[in-house]
Amino acid sequence: MFNVGDKIVYPMHGAGTIDSIEEKDILGEKQSYYILKMPGGVKVMIPTAKAEEVGVRNIIDKSSADKVISVLEQNETDMDKNWNKRYRDNMDKMKSGDIYEIADVVRNLSFKQKEKGLSTGEKKMLNNAKQILVSELVLAEHASQEEVEEIVDTKINTSFNLFKAEDIVKENIVKKFIPFEGTGTSENL
Repeated sequence: MFNVGDKIVYPMHGAGTIDSIEEKDILGEKQSYYILKMPGGVKVMIPTAKAEEVGVRNIIDKSSADKVISVLEQNETDMDKNWNKRYRDNMDKMKSGDIYEIADVVRNLSFKQKEKGLSTGEKKMLNNAKQILVSELVLAEHASQEEVEEIVDTKINTSFNLFKAEDIVKENIVKKFIPFEGTGTSENL
């Protein structure tokens, strides 16, 4: 059971602070709800009886936050080439509510966006995963949203440049000097 003032994570929505615990009569059924105040002033109602079942948990501590940020500094993990399978795998990671898995999704999709671009669905997933990641890190680090977004973006850019930028440069040089369009014959001969 959580108390007013506790900082908690609601999977697929992000982290916030319990503003109050209220009894509500919804569809003729009285239930107790956590009223969770999220960054940006959004409030979410979570039935207290189902909180554990849906994966509500306490936010991470400062040392865990440092470990989460270190996930962003690593190379991407293997992802399925099929976008549909990759989307489902990433959605499962996000539904888990595990902050390390969410950081993995943010890093992997950020890399993919820099390399080739993302589909509309994956762009939306990246934005959602980043919002969830940032909301928890803001509370764990006692920092502003802007500061945490800057840290996340910097770590991803640094790791991308370390692990991937060279591959993209090589790929572009190959495409520049070895054209793959056409048959390679000249019609003017």
